[in-house]
Amino acid sequence: MAVFALPPFPDLSIGPDMDLQLALIFLQQGIASGLVSGSVYALLALAIVVIFKTSDVPNFAQGEVFMAAGYVALYLFVFQKMPIWVVLPATLVVAFLAMALFRRFVLDQVAKSAKDLVYLVIATLGLSYVLKGLVRRTGFGDTPRSFPALVPTDSIMIGQASVTMLDLAIFGTAVTVMAAFFWMFNYTKTGRAMRAVGMNPKAAQLVGVDLRRCHMLIWGLSGVISAIAALLISPKILMTADMGSIVMLAFAAAIVGGFSSLPGAVVGGFVIGIVENMVGLFISSRAIVLAPFLAILIVLVLRPQGLFGGKLTIKKV
Repeated sequence: MAVFALPPFPDLSIGPDMDLQLALIFLQQGIASGLVSGSVYALLALAIVVIFKTSDVPNFAQGEVFMAAGYVALYLFVFQKMPIWVVLPATLVVAFLAMALFRRFVLDQVAKSAKDLVYLVIATLGLSYVLKGLVRRTGFGDTPRSFPALVPTDSIMIGQASVTMLDLAIFGTAVTVMAAFFWMFNYTKTGRAMRAVGMNPKAAQLVGVDLRRCHMLIWGLSGVISAIAALLISPKILMTADMGSIVMLAFAAAIVGGFSSLPGAVVGGFVIGIVENMVGLFISSRAIVLAPFLAILIVLVLRPQGLFGGKLTIKKV
């Protein structure tokens, strides 16, 4: 996976003769670029963890939801010539409904017929293949495409780091969305119901929480978060049917932060973003693909539950 936030200069990996001034420039650039790419990883990791925290199901279709949402926006904006103020909410609504209905009509039925959670995981894998196949069948996924940038791409300097206005828009929007989500999750009645379902579904049901409706809402929100991530990053990458592979970095972020921790997912996203940019700048761009997995290995060895995960517990399965 290439780092999509790196500045457009050649691979100048650090060597023994690099002076301190250049090393400081690389450090600032790595942090700035890492915060941008990490904000997208953090959004996707948040979508993954909120489902796992409330359903105990890792959603392996999250990357394809991200990919499909990007293509929905591309189709409406580029091919149907709809105004952007229609495209944005329409894409979010489609993502919400797709995920909520998948939870209601697929996962609920699978859960009724098979009590083992592994069948729910297999169902999410099935959804990933369905979404990828649908995009390819339309013909849009056969050729790499690009989504028009809605924000100027002029470069500006922050300290000695070069970023674009689009980078700032991506980072600012992602942080705003995450802050809004945490406010909803912690301070609203709906958020408290979600937390109750995550802690003890049976107890939550006894006090009046509609489990089916709550699960649909959670899965729908995860779809919205993935769609926002797609809308933010699509102008910076080539869109293909395989662009959902970025979810591997989101899973890496969730593991690093702690798969049961929502704040950990966010921190993990930024950690992965900064680490891979630092590796690309200080070592080699060819080593970027290894950086997230090296971070996972280090965390699993030193703190298996992740940076923000609680005490390890053993569940009987």
